[in-house]
Amino acid sequence: MKKHLLYMVTIIAACHGLTACAQGTSSSSAEVTQGKEVYDKWCVHCHGTGIGLGGGALPGTQQLAIKYRNSDIPAVLDQRTDMTPEFIEVIVRQGVSFMPQFRKTEVSDSELAMLNAYLTRNNR
Repeated sequence: MKKHLLYMVTIIAACHGLTACAQGTSSSSAEVTQGKEVYDKWCVHCHGTGIGLGGGALPGTQQLAIKYRNSDIPAVLDQRTDMTPEFIEVIVRQGVSFMPQFRKTEVSDSELAMLNAYLTRNNR
């Protein structure tokens, strides 16, 4: 009887933990909408679908197209399905190559969380 009770408690605790994890990783539509606003303010000018100076792709999109040319990874950031919040945070805070780093006075931690919600909304 005690063994059976222990199994039940373990199963209930595991289910509760999975539910909490799922709730913690899901983003609300408000977060995604606000994240799109952050993306439009800070990212789309280099990483969007528009045309840059000289008629080519925007600089960030162009560089990612070169980097991922032999793969199925899209060059436009908001079309990707493989980025993690941790990856996005490192790139935003530290920068990479020609991309500058963004200080917390430019993109706050809460704005970065919203940006994460937007950029990871289509993840598998």
